[in-house]
Amino acid sequence: MRANIWTRTLVSVGAVVGLAAGSLATAGTSFAASDAKPAVRAEVGVLAVNNLGLSTTEARYVQCWIQDYWGYTGALDGQLGTNSWKALQRWLKAHWGYTDSIDGIVGPNTIKALQRDLKAHHGYTGAIDGIAGSGTKAAFKDFAADSRPYC
Repeated sequence: MRANIWTRTLVSVGAVVGLAAGSLATAGTSFAASDAKPAVRAEVGVLAVNNLGLSTTEARYVQCWIQDYWGYTGALDGQLGTNSWKALQRWLKAHWGYTDSIDGIVGPNTIKALQRDLKAHHGYTGAIDGIAGSGTKAAFKDFAADSRPYC
């Protein structure tokens, strides 16, 4: 029986020593690797496409309109990306009080200017708050429907 206890003790001590050695080896490796540059860079950016609740068909109607009037030269693919929003910002700057740069980013000032048009012509009844909530999205669908004849 005593031999059995000593065997278990030696096996347990061996396992602990092995784990400790492995941990030290890993620590040394991780320390050495800390100066290395990551293989993949994670960056957070602006969404490339923002249809504000429109289907691709509805967004395509908007693209047809901005192609006819606001210098949009991209694909009529129903994806309101940076170039679509740049064209919309040119229109918003000309008529609806947009004062930021023409950068294609759908930020609060872009939404506020859009809300001014939607309030005047498309049944939007909410605040001019720069938040694209359900009321803004519903009115933008009406805007898209009015853009349909341009396709």
